[in-house]
Parts: sequence; structure tokens; C-alpha cells
Amino acid sequence: MLPRRPRVAVVGGGIAGLAAATGLAERGVVVEMFEREPYLGGRVGGWREALPDGTPVSMSRGFHAFFRQYYNLRSLLRRADPGLEHLVALEDYPLVDADGRRDTFRGLPRTPPWNAVAFALRSPTFRIRDLLHLDAGAAAPLAAVSVPAVYEALDHVDAQSFVTDVNFPPAARHLAFEVFSRSFFAPPSTMSAAELATMFHIYFLGSSEGLMFDVPDDGFDAALWEPLRHYLTTRGVTFRTGTSVSAVQRDVESGLFHVDHSSGGTRGSATVDGVVLAPDVAGLRSIVAGSGLGAPSSALAGPDALDRWRDDVAALGSAPPFLVQRLWLDRPVRADRPPFLGTGGLEPLDNVSVLDRYERDAASWAARHDGSVVELHAYSAAVPDGVDEADWTAELRQRCLARLHELYPETAQARIVGELVQWRADCPMFGLGDFARRPTVDTPVDGLVLAGDGIRIDLPVALMERAASTGWQAANRLLAGWGLAGHPLETVPTSGRLGPLRRAAEYAMRAR
Repeated sequence: MLPRRPRVAVVGGGIAGLAAATGLAERGVVVEMFEREPYLGGRVGGWREALPDGTPVSMSRGFHAFFRQYYNLRSLLRRADPGLEHLVALEDYPLVDADGRRDTFRGLPRTPPWNAVAFALRSPTFRIRDLLHLDAGAAAPLAAVSVPAVYEALDHVDAQSFVTDVNFPPAARHLAFEVFSRSFFAPPSTMSAAELATMFHIYFLGSSEGLMFDVPDDGFDAALWEPLRHYLTTRGVTFRTGTSVSAVQRDVESGLFHVDHSSGGTRGSATVDGVVLAPDVAGLRSIVAGSGLGAPSSALAGPDALDRWRDDVAALGSAPPFLVQRLWLDRPVRADRPPFLGTGGLEPLDNVSVLDRYERDAASWAARHDGSVVELHAYSAAVPDGVDEADWTAELRQRCLARLHELYPETAQARIVGELVQWRADCPMFGLGDFARRPTVDTPVDGLVLAGDGIRIDLPVALMERAASTGWQAANRLLAGWGLAGHPLETVPTSGRLGPLRRAAEYAMRAR
């Protein structure tokens, strides 16, 4: 029996922080959450803005796909929505390239490896002879993914070189692999091939859910995070939105932490037994650089462990910026347009969402104005050297709009009633060789843990699911220190689920 309820500060109200807060609060820990923005959800946050005519509308930082194998994220969402009724299925995820070739995931078998084989055989970018010319040895890691071993084998190789070595047809590289690699907000030439191989495992050979996914039926705030806020508030969680944390100080004698924070010019400090740091990469670097944590307290940490850990946090990189352009148009998009379309080789555009097909707020506006709400997304949109950022974003917006007119010609005559733009550069970078020194949930300081989609966890997870998984694990680490029960984590298998295929792939890898 604990003499008193432990108190924990969770810094960052995104998916990772919310998962950690949930895991702790459900075990009786007193949780205080600090979030810099006025809303929850982090990079999956939602809020209200106004169009030029004063109409309030829903806004976010862009489309997110809630895949069926995001088990730990879905477990979090079920706390406030047990039946996941606020998630609606998108039955297809079409991809199109500059030559009009189109891939679809509709009707694929769910059983590995036949899902991947059927996708390749049905794709307009593959022919039978292309499959016969693939380099089996180079492709073997896709069938023999084992976490973390795949990072030891491929983290030094970039994703673009990897698919070239496999001898995928050039069109297939653009239409399939490049589309998925750019979902990490980085060009394939700078992204770790290990991340690409892990994604292939998650969505194809490691799971039976495939690439079908769901989307929230309303703005992220209304559908996801406000219901979860209510659930956590009833369990004693205190939310301090619009509050920035600058540093965490540790009292070596008592082991307590002092979390320095500010809001609206007012500064304060919270004294707690434990801390979960779950901000974005830039925020984590800043907080750790400004914090006084004393000597390492972990029994496994050597005398230089804290300095090395600080260096590893400081080395975390951010991916290039991305653009989200949401348009309110005065006429509807053609009825047969898919709710979501991925693009390859149509720079700078990466995808198009027709939000009024599934989001209540957008559908309501479209119905009242006989119009449509369309969102354009450009990943990895780094500003060229010598170019003014404002000029560059203006150019990107025009180029994305021109691509929309090419793909959906009916929009060319539409009047733009309203336009809202997000230009951000706060996604983690999964660059070459980063994995070995990427900080983990555990730190050299007892009572201090990390969470987020840029934090290392040796499980086959990615993107939002990595954020949720590290959040649950962060809670479990703190709970274990107080002798409290943790929460289960669920993932696709940590290695290839088909023994014969895995063994054949391992043999091919050894033979190279």
C-alpha cells in the first residue's frame, strides 16, 4: 500500500501524452497535463477558425489515417468511445501518378503474403516479368522484418536506394513506396530504409488488416479529444492547455521534480514524483537543454550516462516542413471522387481529401452552400536555399491548387470561399543511422520517461501508433516503480509471421 497517491506531470497533450495520462490515471496516479497549444491532440489536434464571412469552421494540421492495426491507439480511443463509433471506414485508398496509372486497395485478400502479391499483380505499374526480375536478396528484408534487427541491417541505407536495389519498376517506386515513405514527411533519399521495411511489415506481411483505414466523423477535437478529455477529467486529470514548460528540475535529495511552466506571462512550478516528457522534437530538445537533472539515478546508468543521453536528445532531427491547404469551394466535387486520394510523381502535391464526404462540420457547410471542402497536403516541402519562406509557401499553394485542377477539373471553375493554411516543421526525422542513438522511453533519471512518435521503442509500430505505444509504455515504467500494475501493449508480430517465407528471406540475405 502506497503512503500517498503519486503525482505525475505529463508534458505534451498529443497522442503520446494522452496515452500516458490515461495509463497513469486509471491506476490512481494524480496527473497534471501541460500542453502548449489551446487544444489537445498534438499533430492530430483540431480547433475552430473563421472563414472571411465569419463562419466558424473546423481546422486541423491535415489528414490522418487510423489504420486497423493501430491497436494501442484504438485502445486509447475506446476509453471515451467504446464502440469506436466516431471512426468511419474509407473502403479504398486509391493512388494515382502523373501518367494516370491508378492503384487501389479495394478487395485485396487480407492474408499475408497474398495481400502483397495480389496488390503487385493487380497494380498497373507491375508486370509479371517485373516480379521475375526483382532482386530476391535485396528484397529479402521485406519478408524477414524483425524488430529491432531490421534497423541493424538497414538503418544505414536510404529508402530510395533500397527500392532501387530491389529493382522495383520506376513507376512502382513512385506510386507505392514513395507515397508511403513520404508519410514520414521526408523524401525517400533521406529516410531510413529500415523504417520503410517496418512499414511494409506492419501493413502487409505482419498483419491481416491490410491498408484499410478509418477516419474521424468530425473534427479531431469534437470526435476524439474532447470526449477523452472528459473521460480523464472524471478520473482526476488536470489539464493546463495554453501552458508552456521550459524546464524540469530534479531535487537530488528528495527525488522530486519541479516542472517550470508559464501561461500568459504568469510563471509557476509544479512539484511531482514523476514526469512524462511527450512534446514534439523541438520542444523536447529545448526542455532537456534547460533542465537541471543532477546525476543519473538509474541503477543501470554509468557516470557519463546523463551527458550521453542529453547529447542523444539534442541530436534528434526534425523532418522538412509540410503544407496543409484547406479550401472551401462554392461548388461540389464530382460525386465519384474518392474521399482520399494519394498521389505519386505529382509534386508538390501528396494527397487530396474531400472532407465533406466524412466530416460532419465540412458536410454541413457543403450542404448549406452547395459546395465542397477539399484539403491538399504537400509533405517534405523544404524551402530552397535563397528563397524567402513566404514566397515559397505562396508558390506551393498555387502549385498544389494547379494539381487539384488537373486531377479534379471540375474544381478549376470553383470560387474559393475560404482558405486556411498550415505550414509546420515539427515532425521527427527518421534519417540514416539515427536508430542506434534515438532516445528510448527510459532515461538515466528514475521517475523521468519519454514518449512520442520520435522516441525509440523496439516494436513494429509507426506514426500515430508509435506515439500511443510509447505513451502506454511510459506510464507502465512509472507504475512499475511504484509497484502498480501496468497496461498491456499489442502489436503485429515482431518478426515475419510466415515461417517458410521468413526462412527463405533470411537465407537470401545471408547469400548476398
